[in-house]
Amino acid sequence: MGVRTLFPILNSRDLPRLVRFYEDALGATVQYRFASGEVDDYVSLAFGGESLGIGRVPDAPSTGDRIALWFYVDDVDAAYAAFTAAGGRGIQSPADMPWGERVAQARDADGNLVNLAAQPPEASSG
Repeated sequence: MGVRTLFPILNSRDLPRLVRFYEDALGATVQYRFASGEVDDYVSLAFGGESLGIGRVPDAPSTGDRIALWFYVDDVDAAYAAFTAAGGRGIQSPADMPWGERVAQARDADGNLVNLAAQPPEASSG
């Protein structure tokens, strides 16, 4: 038995705010909603072919690193600028890493640690 796919689920006290944040910051689109009554309990967001779930948990912890997300993006500098413009808090500006990736770190609207990275260009064969 092998894992075919996976996605993280963030717990949020304010699910609508965090959904709007990821729509504004990284262009997410809502894939699925589940509501009990008039309030969403769970939302699945799509980022290209990848998914992120956000669940409404009224007593979710509001501090501490409960999860770290890693997004590979086309342009780290542009993604970091959009992320911080949408209300994210910058931790590490985009920088080239020794292993060849360009990486930036920020915290989302709920304080979750988010890594924005671009994979290094593939070595040309020849």
